[in-house]
Amino acid sequence: MPTLMNRRAFFAASAATTLGAAASCSASPALNAPAARQQAASGARVGNPIAVSTYSFWHFRDEKPATMIECIDHAAEMGFDGVELLEVQMHRRDQPYRRAIKRAALINGLNLCGLSTHQGFVTPDKAKRKANIDRTIASLELAYDLGIPTMRVNTGRWGTSESFDALMANKGIEPTLEGYTDRQGFEWVINCYDRLAREAEKRGVVMGLENHWGLGRDADGVMRVVNAIDSPWLRVTLDTGNFLENQYAQYEAIAPDAVFVQAKTYYGGGNWYTLDIDYPRVAEILKKVDYRGYISLEFEGKEDAMTAVPKSLAMLRKVFSV
Repeated sequence: MPTLMNRRAFFAASAATTLGAAASCSASPALNAPAARQQAASGARVGNPIAVSTYSFWHFRDEKPATMIECIDHAAEMGFDGVELLEVQMHRRDQPYRRAIKRAALINGLNLCGLSTHQGFVTPDKAKRKANIDRTIASLELAYDLGIPTMRVNTGRWGTSESFDALMANKGIEPTLEGYTDRQGFEWVINCYDRLAREAEKRGVVMGLENHWGLGRDADGVMRVVNAIDSPWLRVTLDTGNFLENQYAQYEAIAPDAVFVQAKTYYGGGNWYTLDIDYPRVAEILKKVDYRGYISLEFEGKEDAMTAVPKSLAMLRKVFSV
């Protein structure tokens, strides 16, 4: 594997070549961050830009989620730098609505910095894996059309838990399907992302495989897939709230390959669990690997989002400002 600095230089050069000027309005500030830091005395931004996921205003708990336009308006009023869109929260995907989202972000001075998607390849059913490949390609096309430079993706899970609540009660651990092994599951996932990495490159959208249950529940699982593909178009989305054991060691394991970071907060107590996250320590881990990209808030507490999200922003600003 190439060295950290060589690998990051290669990723940045590859992305810059493909994205070009057309994506520059929504591209991550990471591409221009070195100059920004060197010119800090001039008033240029230092530290990481802070975004908010539209998930922060929903949590899958309300019957009617906030619209993307409403979330963009909230983000602007609260003072964020960007917005990460949760695709399943989009009540429309037609072209007029996509244009409305882009316009709302522009008028509010916000970058559309990430698209968070769902897919699963841990199934022996070839037709289901193919359907999830097609769904992910459609999501890549959506990200491209919206000018979003990175997209959160998943490995998927066995689906043997009776519900998501049951999965959370068991700390994300579930048995394999009878007659199958995790090794087979990883083979399916790797084969699917081998194709998807090429599709991502065509559109100039970097996929970030998240530590998000299933075979990606721990750092070893995430890196097993990412290293097997070995493509600048499949890297890592680091979620601070999804490692339930040895969290800081696991952050360190995936941080060198992170292209996006989702930061959980739990004001009012978590919906499924509450983690005590030492964000200054997280910031030091990211600083050591020269991570300059977005920190995207995923508020997952029971407090009203309209009070908890601004508090979360204030905390993240303080921690990631230098």
